Amino acid sequence: MLDEDMKQVVRTQRLGYVASVCPDGTPNLSPKGTTTVWDDRHLVFLDLHSPRTTGNIEAGNLVVEINVVDPIRRKGYRFKGPAAVLRKGPLYEDVVRFYEERGTERGRIHAVVMVEVEQASPLVSPAYDDGSTEDAISLRSLNMYGLTRTSTADTGSGGEPPT
Repeated sequence: MLDEDMKQVVRTQRLGYVASVCPDGTPNLSPKGTTTVWDDRHLVFLDLHSPRTTGNIEAGNLVVEINVVDPIRRKGYRFKGPAAVLRKGPLYEDVVRFYEERGTERGRIHAVVMVEVEQASPLVSPAYDDGSTEDAISLRSLNMYGLTRTSTADTGSGGEPPT
């Protein structure tokens, strides 16, 4: 389900915006700086300060949507599927160990959220509608944010998942 480009975007951007549904039917949108790829069908993030998101899932509103977008390229992906909140067990321990190895202290982790990706689709800014190239959009974005391109940004290498 998750192709190599999807995985690359998630791993390099790290920040996912997770939408869940509150018990009263209203939306809850929350940025998750620990979003990463777990395997070919799952994304994972930590509950460090996410009581509403985990509460919504545990209340039975299992389906979430995660948007991960490269703000410079103005492209990314939308992932949708059921989420599970893990607070103990072998999978919980595997995920916690993964994040601990990358610098997250165990005591900060309230839960792990594992999302089974059932739907994935590209997100592309309307900035491309006029025929602009990715290079042109990237240059406009860099200028807008007052940034310059480095060799890391050029290659898209982002290193390890976030802590």
